[in-house]
Amino acid sequence: IQRYHAGQRAREARGRETRLRRLNRVERPESVRAISLSSVTSRRSDQVVLSTHGLIVGFPGSPAPTELLSVPDVKLERGSRTAVIGANGTGKTTLLKILGGILKPDRQKIFFKNTDIRSIKRKELASSISWIPQENPMVFAFKVLDIVMMGRHPYLLPLIFESDQDYQIAHRAMEMTSTSQFAQRLFNEISSGERQRVVIASSIAQEPEIMLLDEPTSALDIKYQLEILKILKQLNQAKNMTVVMAIHDLHLASKFCRRLVLLKNGELFADGPPSEVLTKKILEDVYGVKVNIFFADDGSIIVSPEM
Repeated sequence: IQRYHAGQRAREARGRETRLRRLNRVERPESVRAISLSSVTSRRSDQVVLSTHGLIVGFPGSPAPTELLSVPDVKLERGSRTAVIGANGTGKTTLLKILGGILKPDRQKIFFKNTDIRSIKRKELASSISWIPQENPMVFAFKVLDIVMMGRHPYLLPLIFESDQDYQIAHRAMEMTSTSQFAQRLFNEISSGERQRVVIASSIAQEPEIMLLDEPTSALDIKYQLEILKILKQLNQAKNMTVVMAIHDLHLASKFCRRLVLLKNGELFADGPPSEVLTKKILEDVYGVKVNIFFADDGSIIVSPEM
């Protein structure tokens, strides 16, 4: 028995050392304040990290499905910031779920770095693409720190627990999202806005190449809306992370994203920079209301509906 336990401890130690060596090869942010955007060397390229081809999604189980989402080729480049906008029920969340491999299209394929996403192991995909839903119901009584640590699961080897470095990464993610004070509280006992920040912290701890977010600012007040978007912008610029979000706030979309993908009735209606998408004619056509367009001092676009 003693020899068995000694051998087991030795195997765990070797596994932990292997895990740490692998983690040490990954670039880590020291803290949110340590990310100096002015000192970051630009690593941008036009490499396409996610792409769709003739995407069509319909009602499941129907031999001739009514199309819920039908868009032509969509290509997302490394280090891009993209907002998916449009009226309610137009397919924004569906598109994000397909890009993340959560839903499968009826026809054609999704490619991650030129590889069919269906051929990639789930654990490998989870270390590259992070999905943050709009709602995060939790049945079991997990503490906030446990939720954030879940972001490290794609990197864990079998029978190996989280290392000190994993906990350091999680704590830094909580510092970035101002959630450290909730670490020992139950996830279901904090407010919806606080839960959203915790889930984003878990996604940051995951250290993905691509972050997909469904209405990440919907449950947040103005202060935390801007803080979360600033954090995502920092990660995008410092780590060359690709960020794609569904969002209803057109002003924030134009302020944060360089590219807007506008859907109407499940189809791609407009795709381009905010100045080309957020026009009076396009918005009145898509949303069916009269609007006025204004420009803020920073160049972002303010859309005001007529009463």
